[in-house]
Amino acid sequence: MNAYSSDLRERVIAATREADLTQPEIAARFSVSLSAVEEWWRTFRESGRIAALPFAGGAKRVLAPHAALIRQLVAEQPDATLAELCARVAAKTGVHANPSMMCRELRILNLPRKKKFARQSTRNGTGPNPAGRPSRQDRVDPPRHRRTPQIHR
Repeated sequence: MNAYSSDLRERVIAATREADLTQPEIAARFSVSLSAVEEWWRTFRESGRIAALPFAGGAKRVLAPHAALIRQLVAEQPDATLAELCARVAAKTGVHANPSMMCRELRILNLPRKKKFARQSTRNGTGPNPAGRPSRQDRVDPPRHRRTPQIHR
């Protein structure tokens, strides 16, 4: 959400300084919330500042300083789960992370989360069908329709 304009803040502070209107009336007049009027007035009284603070960039990544360790742990055991990676990082650094944090960090580090197994799945593989039945591509059965083609003209 974007901050309100400085012009609006100045007009609200000026109306509050005049004191002929109550704060709820000022909020209704300028179509802002009462809590916004209260916060702007408190900030102005305490610091004299009217403008909004610049965006600080959000929360810092907790696992960013430990990128080299995460890369090493993934190289040592590439099939470890996210929870296992979190536990290993916590054991070595004392930084506790949850699996969603670890998943985001792996994505930022371009480390794959999906694991490759020694054998391919029989459902998606191109090898022979183990059940001995022809696959869907090999079948020559005509498609079954509920209605005959004469109905759809």
